[in-house]
Amino acid sequence: MKLEKVIAVRTSKTIYRDGKYAIKVFDENYSKADVLNEALNIARVEETGLSIPCVEEVTKIDGKWAIVTDYAEGKTLARLMEEDHEKKDKYLERFVDIQLEMHSKTAPMLNRLKDKMKRKIAQTGLDATTRYELDARLESMPKHNKLCHGDFNPTNVVISEDGEHYTILDWAHATQGNASADAARTYLLFWLSGDIEGAEKYLELFCKKSDTAKQYVQKWLPIVAASQSVKGKPEEQEFLMHWVNVVEYE
Repeated sequence: MKLEKVIAVRTSKTIYRDGKYAIKVFDENYSKADVLNEALNIARVEETGLSIPCVEEVTKIDGKWAIVTDYAEGKTLARLMEEDHEKKDKYLERFVDIQLEMHSKTAPMLNRLKDKMKRKIAQTGLDATTRYELDARLESMPKHNKLCHGDFNPTNVVISEDGEHYTILDWAHATQGNASADAARTYLLFWLSGDIEGAEKYLELFCKKSDTAKQYVQKWLPIVAASQSVKGKPEEQEFLMHWVNVVEYE
């Protein structure tokens, strides 16, 4: 494996390209369990038939864990939106269509979204009353088993050069559960990237195309914001806590 061409740098990991492969190399102190879980997520999502980079190998490179997958040729939707502002709405519509196709799949062996959210709420450091309210809200939400990405944003969707095909990247946070929770996280991710107009347009489109009440997605926002705050960057904390606290609990 040649680690020469860096294609992305993320917190605790660097992604390289070697010919037809992408190699995600994790920092030395990265959890072995999390690396293996991510590889397992990819393998389980592969079985749905969705267009994703298949896992080829899990290995160690210079003492660091690495996941080798197929390389996805093309440009991310984020880059396409940046390069052609006039087509942004068209790209946003494609983005939602891809998310809905993903939500039409099931992967019964994946971890459950509700279990993950419950764990995250416990890790937030929020006061007991707020955690209780969040747990109660989570428990009241309908139990579904749709394939959820957990970090679905335009940087994680690659469109082929001819525009015909898409590939969804980064399955580290994949779960099975309620599609509206996945949509709530995507809405928050638009906000966190500073694209508030994009966030509102996204939510309108998602709710219209999936025939989902906007209030239903919004009900997930405090839960998702609390979950995001656990792994979130320090500069995002105040903003996320605003979402956790802003909602009137029934």
